[in-house]
Amino acid sequence: MHKQLNKLPHLLTMTLLAAALSACGQQGDQGGAGAQGPIPVTTVQLAARDVQVEHELPGRTVPYRVAEIRPQVGGIIQKRLFTEGGEVKAGQLLYQLDDASYKASFDSASATLAKAEANLASAKLKAERYQELVAINGVSKQDNDDAQAAYLQARADVAAAKAAQQAARINLNYSAITSPISGRIGKSAVTEGALLAVGQASALTTVQQLDPIYVDISQSSAELLRLKAQFAGAQPDKQGLPVKLLTEDGREYAHPGTLQFADATVDPETGGVTLRVLVPNPEKTLLPGMFVRAKLTAANVKNAVLVPQQAVVRMPNGGAMVMVVDAQSKVQAVPVNTARAVGDQWLITEGLKGTEQVIIEGLQKVQAGAVVKAELAKSAAKASAAAQQ
Repeated sequence: MHKQLNKLPHLLTMTLLAAALSACGQQGDQGGAGAQGPIPVTTVQLAARDVQVEHELPGRTVPYRVAEIRPQVGGIIQKRLFTEGGEVKAGQLLYQLDDASYKASFDSASATLAKAEANLASAKLKAERYQELVAINGVSKQDNDDAQAAYLQARADVAAAKAAQQAARINLNYSAITSPISGRIGKSAVTEGALLAVGQASALTTVQQLDPIYVDISQSSAELLRLKAQFAGAQPDKQGLPVKLLTEDGREYAHPGTLQFADATVDPETGGVTLRVLVPNPEKTLLPGMFVRAKLTAANVKNAVLVPQQAVVRMPNGGAMVMVVDAQSKVQAVPVNTARAVGDQWLITEGLKGTEQVIIEGLQKVQAGAVVKAELAKSAAKASAAAQQ
């Protein structure tokens, strides 16, 4: 009992010492927090500018003109007069058929025409003579009428003979199969000795004009409506707009194209609207069926507000916000509406005026109402200004 009483003063002393140390620790923590001061962050100064919104859409190349070569008369191919894969000119001879029968038909039609013209000359003279004689009762009216009718019949025979000769000449010319357009010719589906028939389904070969060339790109109707709603003052799909192309390997094509038209009908299967671009192709770099990506200006936005993508914070509800530093160096959380990406920035349509100072670094250290020490990121500001120009 006596020993326990002796321990009480010692225990009391240890308890008081622990309480004092705890109080000192709390004061030290409070002093440390106060010593931290404003939180350092990096910001960019926004500036509203006029920007061009570009779309990058997939597309396929389409020949400017295509001619499928088919026979218009039947016959045996005697010669093939082109090199597969080469360039041909309009009117160039491609295939020569055996034309002996067509020459004979033409000669026969020519002889028939000559005979009809000879009969016409005789009938004309007789009709003129009878016309004079009937006036003095030298011939009967019936004989004169017969002479006039024979003359008219002879004229009709000549017209029919000329038509037959013309048909024979056309068939004779069709025995020489020529190219209707200039362009690059494909492989031949037939060789010498092949028998051709009129109306056959398969083409002998195909000629495609590749300079210039079309690029058909597809834009969804929903995207088109959304752009028109957001950029009411702009004119998407305006004819004549310049279009840049990216080839399959990601390189920019040397020759920009021009937007020709936007189809007035929405494809019910894909929900897309076809846009056609006319592109120069002097080096024949673009071939039909190639996949490309087209960059075209969809709208000119006045006083647009662009914010670096790292400044935008996504919220759990799907919305977006940015942290803005006000004149008192306090942080404000501002909800924004991001319309689309423009390079490495977001185009803001609601929430900002374009004069704010937005935090891009240090977002994880701040919250609304916190006092910060803002440092303007000069490189970021230059990049922002360059992207907006």
